[in-house]
Amino acid sequence: MTIEIRSPSDDQLEAAMRAGTASFGDQPSEDDIARHRKTMPLERFLAAYDNGRPVGTAAAFPFELTIPGGRLRAGGVTWVGVLPSHRRRGILTKFMQYQFEDLHERGEPLAILWASESAIYGRFGYGIAAPSNSIDAERVRFRFRDDPGPTGAVRFLDADEAAEVLPPLYDRLRVEIPGMFARRPEWWTHLRLADPEAWRRGAGPKFFAVYEHDGQAEGYAIYRVKDEWQHGIPQGQVRIHEAFGTSPSATREVWRFLFGIDLIARVQAQIFDPGSPLPLMVTDMRSLHLTVGDGLWLRFVDVEAALRARSYAADEPVVLELRDDLCPWNAGRYRVGRSVERTEDAPDLELGVADLASAYLGAFDFHTLARAKRVVERKAGALARASGLFRTERPPFCPEVF
Repeated sequence: MTIEIRSPSDDQLEAAMRAGTASFGDQPSEDDIARHRKTMPLERFLAAYDNGRPVGTAAAFPFELTIPGGRLRAGGVTWVGVLPSHRRRGILTKFMQYQFEDLHERGEPLAILWASESAIYGRFGYGIAAPSNSIDAERVRFRFRDDPGPTGAVRFLDADEAAEVLPPLYDRLRVEIPGMFARRPEWWTHLRLADPEAWRRGAGPKFFAVYEHDGQAEGYAIYRVKDEWQHGIPQGQVRIHEAFGTSPSATREVWRFLFGIDLIARVQAQIFDPGSPLPLMVTDMRSLHLTVGDGLWLRFVDVEAALRARSYAADEPVVLELRDDLCPWNAGRYRVGRSVERTEDAPDLELGVADLASAYLGAFDFHTLARAKRVVERKAGALARASGLFRTERPPFCPEVF
């Protein structure tokens, strides 16, 4: 079987998209296709062709990702799927190899993704870089510790108002939190604020609420309500898509609002910030029912450029020896400290490129990697030096599956 990997032409794109969604047991609507045309550049969409017929897809959004101390171009990998008729024939590997080389040529040092199947991407050099929590909280048990009482006010917005008010608030947070990415206006319009019926999954429409204090917008929430009753007792759910405050007090008031919605039994967020102060703000953290997931995965396309773009919390350098079978240009030794450079010096630590990805945004330190047998210390004290270098003030977080 000869498989051709290439970008479809404009008139071939719909057939390719239908093959890609069919690999997940679904089919896109005409509105879905139109939406994706507006958010995904055609030249970044790939299809696998078997005798001229599309049998799988992969794509990569052009993102700007927040990293410790700065921002960096990244390919947001998505649409990865192969029809059941063509699985286990090496097509996914071909996609990955093609995509790494393409992103490298584009000058995008990182690839990031949310994995539909979490066991797949480690073998392609991806590491868990920004774990995500979820909550399924009991509304009746929600109380704040040392509650000073409510401040400010919440105001509802329609979609047009939300498109004006929410992006500046998001951007205030994005530049501070590793793992978040910049959203273009069309992303807000056609994805984050869009509300197709198929996305509701039995719940109501999206609501957009902004929290204001002294006339200034300081937080917001995007959510739905799932109405449900049992024996005349309300058992509804608030399903949160995004909830942010630009300060601890604003965060408290946004969550006060969400837990104050009537006729609700549960407040749910499938993607919840591990760095949120909320669990320590409440009297009963157990009632939040926190769980941990793998979240955002990261892969180095150009490890030297990625290391140079990052800031470091200490000055004493460490020499890392990296393995990378799929992107051999990454393999080698790097002195990381006040500056980053390739070196022939003896290594202090040895690890694979996927494991360095788990430390890059600050999610895991090198002691944790060592306890998991993911890094080898060649010189005493190197784990402590590396952990000091890569330390961040807060854990990374990506608030959106793409």
